[in-house]
Amino acid sequence: MKNLLLASTSTVHGYAPLSYLFSELKIHFKGCKSVLFIPFARPGGLSHDEYTAKVSDAFSKIDMEVIGLHSYTDMTTALNEAEAIFTGGGNTFVLLDQLYKNELIKPLQKVLNSGTPYLGTSAGTNICGQTVGTTNDMPIIYPPSFEALKLIPFNINPHYLDPDPNSTHMGETRETRINEFHKFNSLHVLGLREGSFLKVHENSIQLLGPHKARLFRQKEKAVEIKPSSYYPFA
Repeated sequence: MKNLLLASTSTVHGYAPLSYLFSELKIHFKGCKSVLFIPFARPGGLSHDEYTAKVSDAFSKIDMEVIGLHSYTDMTTALNEAEAIFTGGGNTFVLLDQLYKNELIKPLQKVLNSGTPYLGTSAGTNICGQTVGTTNDMPIIYPPSFEALKLIPFNINPHYLDPDPNSTHMGETRETRINEFHKFNSLHVLGLREGSFLKVHENSIQLLGPHKARLFRQKEKAVEIKPSSYYPFA
């Protein structure tokens, strides 16, 4: 029984970190007094303690205590006993590498498949797909595998950007890169725009937020998915 919120980003323009999600999080984490934070993605090279402190400040606004997973000697037990779990953004490859090296992939899959409420943003959302092959991040480290938690049956491209018709930039667009992915991979890819998120409850996956998402299927034209739509987003 999955209970996941998978957001494109932790921060949208005009809002403090996570605040645009607060109303949803109060429902999602109802009854939870603390959240176990996985800080391994380390945005901007922050230490695990520094990153946890930033997240703790955000969650204090909804009266939740934040405890960093890195502070436990036995991380598997910490996952098993957590009331709720959050994985934030940063570098997806660094995050996945640390999950593999600490032998946390299977324990994390187990607790999330058992219903522990989870919030992922950016890299923390990427790892819930089948692989991390559609992240925007640079592969600054090489994890043992690109296979991820496989909590949803497709991949996500967080921070999805549409081409700017007024730009003189002649490089690849996000759509071009996802199409390149589909030259070698058949997995569907959902481009999540900023402020949008997926609500995963048991076997239901719903797109929520203010924006449409863009769904890419191999050898098919990309389509726009309206908010409130459910997977398989037909």
